[in-house]
Amino acid sequence: MTCGYQLEWYDLIPLFSWLTLRGRCRKCKTKLSVQYPLIEALNGTMWLVTYLLFDMSVTTLLYCGLISSLIALSVIDFRTYEIPVGFNIFILVLGTIRLIYEFILDHNSWPEYIIGLVSVSIPLLLIYYATKGRGIGGGDVKLMGAAGLLLGWKLVILAFFLGCILGSVIHIARMKISGESHMLAMGPYLSAGIVISIFAGEQMISAYLNYLSSLTVTFIGF
Repeated sequence: MTCGYQLEWYDLIPLFSWLTLRGRCRKCKTKLSVQYPLIEALNGTMWLVTYLLFDMSVTTLLYCGLISSLIALSVIDFRTYEIPVGFNIFILVLGTIRLIYEFILDHNSWPEYIIGLVSVSIPLLLIYYATKGRGIGGGDVKLMGAAGLLLGWKLVILAFFLGCILGSVIHIARMKISGESHMLAMGPYLSAGIVISIFAGEQMISAYLNYLSSLTVTFIGF
């Protein structure tokens, strides 16, 4: 960013390039932000977890692409309060691949992903127009629509609620501790909710349904 040096392929090897260069530009020796290796390490770790959970499969490949996009858009949204539309288009493409794959694999499961496309995004779109963009950002609406097509309606609804909870708790804490403004970038929190849903969503939903079932049995018993 300082000297305009055109990065070569060997400058772009995750973690190793930064370590080899000792965190400095190859040409002008300006210090490079520690953000780069941290994000690369986070991305690699999440890819590994995804592989361990889903093995080598189409789902793993799609989720790895989604996770990388979420990390990148979260950093950008946190800094600029804007999610570049290219990320949402890429996630939508991943969702379309998932939809086609599920249709070929099981003709009965694909509606879950169509419903996922609209189950969160349509209510958010109504909020967007009702508040003229003050209640929710357009990029957040697109993100939840594209993610819903990839995750299905159950996981995307869970992801949205988790994102809202994380955003509320963390941002309020930041406002109290560091004097952060009321303006909130939802992209990072929604992304965190999506990742949690990918890794543990099915278990969380199952535990919640079992809890409701036990309450129902207890209520009937009384």
